[in-house]
This record gives sequence, C-alpha cells and structure tokens, in this order.
Amino acid sequence: MVSSDRKTIGLTRRALLASAGTALVAGQAFVAGEAAAQVAKQTFPQWVASFRARAQAKGISDAVYDRVTQGLKPDTSVYAKDNAQPEFREELWQYLNRRISEWRIVTGNAAAAKNAALLKRLEADYGVAPDVLLGLWGMESAFGELVKDPDHMKPVFASLGALAWGEPRRRKYWETEFLNALAVVQRGWGQPSEMLGSWAGAMGHTQWMPEVWLRLGVDFDGDGRPSPYSIGDALAGSSRYLIVRGRYQRGLPWGFEVMPGMADKLADAKTVRSVEQWAGLGIKPVDGRRFAYPKAATRLWAPAGTNGPCFLLTQNFYAVRSYNPSMNYALAVCHLGDRVLGEGPFVTQFPGGERALTLAEVQEVQKRLTGAGFDTGGTDGRVGNMTMRAVAGFQRKVGLETNGYAGLDVLSALRKGR
Repeated sequence: MVSSDRKTIGLTRRALLASAGTALVAGQAFVAGEAAAQVAKQTFPQWVASFRARAQAKGISDAVYDRVTQGLKPDTSVYAKDNAQPEFREELWQYLNRRISEWRIVTGNAAAAKNAALLKRLEADYGVAPDVLLGLWGMESAFGELVKDPDHMKPVFASLGALAWGEPRRRKYWETEFLNALAVVQRGWGQPSEMLGSWAGAMGHTQWMPEVWLRLGVDFDGDGRPSPYSIGDALAGSSRYLIVRGRYQRGLPWGFEVMPGMADKLADAKTVRSVEQWAGLGIKPVDGRRFAYPKAATRLWAPAGTNGPCFLLTQNFYAVRSYNPSMNYALAVCHLGDRVLGEGPFVTQFPGGERALTLAEVQEVQKRLTGAGFDTGGTDGRVGNMTMRAVAGFQRKVGLETNGYAGLDVLSALRKGR
C-alpha cells in the first residue's frame, strides 16, 4: 500500500517502488553466490546475527526471529530492480492507455459487481467512494490478479532482508520495514511463507508496506486479524489511509474535466480557488453544464499543455496522490475507477496520442509476439511486465522506438511480418 510516516521517511511507498534510489549497481562484487553488502562489511548471516539485538529491542521474540531468519537467503535481484526503476518511460497518454485498458475495465466491471455489497458497506463506514477504491485496487494489483503472480510477487522477508543488509542509501528505512514485517508475524497477523509482495515488500490487493499493515490495517472481514490478502481488509485499510494520511473528504468527487484553451493558460496545479471562482475566470466544464460543488476548493491542472485535457482537482485527487507522489498515477487511479463504473474516456484528446488497443488487438499482439519468439507470458489481453519486455524486444529488432508500449505501430509491424 504505502510507506512509513512521511515525516520520518520523506517518501511514500510508490516513490520507493518507482525510484528507491541507487542501490547495488551491476558489476557489484559477488561472494559465494551472494551479493556483498556495499557498506556494511558483513556477510548476510553475520548481518542476521547482529540485527537480532535490534529486533529484541523492538519486542520481537527470539522464537519469531529464528522462525523468520532460519535459512533465510537474501533476494539480491532486488538491487537491479531498485536501480532499474522505471523500466520503461511512457508519455502520459501511453501510461493511461496501458493501465486503463479494455482488459482492466472488463475485469474491474466483474470485480465491482461481485463486491458491490462490500463497496457499499465501505462507503457507509468510511465515506470513500467506490470509484476511488476500484481505481486503487485495479492499479495496485489488477483487481487481485497479481496478488499471487510469481512474476510480480516474491517472499517479502527475502526482499526486505536483502535491502536492509545491502542497500546503503535508505538502509534505515529498509531496516525499519524488516522490523515491521517481523512485528506482523509477532502479532500473529501473517505467516512468513504467505507474506508475498513486490520487490520492495508491498503486499496484497492494495499493496501495503509492513508499516501500514501495523498502523492502519483493518480487520473488516472479522476473522480476527487485518490482512492485505483479504479484499475487505485491503480496501478498508486503504480507505483508512486515504482519510488519515490523504485527508479524503466524504461526498466530494476527485475533480472535473474542463475545457482547454483558457484553462491551460491559468493552470499551475498549485493555486487554490473555489469551483465558482474558477468559473468566474472563464473555466467551463467539458459537458457544457453548470459545475457541481461550486464551493469546493480546487486546483487547475493541464498535464498535456495547450489543447490537451484539463482538470479541476479537489482534495480527494490529492488524497489519492498521497498513495503515490505522482500526478499521473493519481489521474490513472481516478479515471480507471470512473471507467469501471461506466463513465467514458476524457472528452479532450491528448495531443499526439492515439487510442488504446482493444482487448482483441492486445491478444493479437501477444499471439503474434509469441509466434515470433518473444515470450509474453500468455495471451489474455493483459499487458504485464512480460508483455512489455516482449514488445520492447520486438521494437529493438525491427527498429521501432524501444519503449515497451504495445501501440498501433507495433500491431501494424507484427501484421506485416517485420
């Protein structure tokens, strides 16, 4: 889900997932098959032995420490993943197209229908609207599809242990999260073997870091323990996060799409005015109607500049952004939730953008790539890491821009047999 207290860390979870800084670089020395710690001149077993005192000071029993660390091997692949983030750079329209794909919308439709009663309860209890929760769930784990996907989720203690031992820039952060993960086990909330997560230790349907599991976890399903692997608990914990750390406001939409032209001249994503004050300056909604929520405090944002989509953003957009310090991420979450619940695409198109491939077209790309010797990991129409790598490999081979984006040019080249 999200990181430890930003007053202490200075970063949210996704900042760490996306760019945790320079870790151990390629070519770092390897000793007996394990990466040597860059700063602490200890082997991993020596680090485990020396770290016990830290765990004891935090109330972790020797029994729990032994249970977690017995036979633990550091997942040194996390260093390359840390250093390589992000793997592919995308224009905003590409970023949105890939994440708000037909596959994700269809999958989200099914998830929304199946969990309609749960989403209604969550909104009643926390005030967080279903569109926001669906957008977060879809972005963080593709509505649960990635929770146990071995291409995405690995044993958390192996990842956090490697980072706490051998990643020097934010070692204190990784050590703290290793301790937090131990505390989860100490409380009986999670078993080491079931704690699978991203390379940085984020777990479950809405990707909680251990600190969030401890501080903001909610036992919404009533089984006696909060768990990010429970849909109800995960969405409840995320709701609590948005309220506590994002200052989410009940009953307020995330924002409004507005007409470009005047908007892109005034937009700075900083100046706060009420909706009616922006309207007085000539800002108009794209649907030609009157603005709702005239007293709502908003900021004006034009992410694509002149003639691109423009938005008035409420506090709830920034609540979503607290989950990940990226405007693009927050826009994708909010728009995905809207699309899942039946709203259409943005009215104004992105300059230089193109439509997203349909589900059938993505499946065709995957099938043709597989036939050409590029492993996509399946042909289900979901563009995951393996499909992006396969696309990038094909792009390099045929001389297209190597960005991993499955667009119309890639489909055309595959159809031509290039």
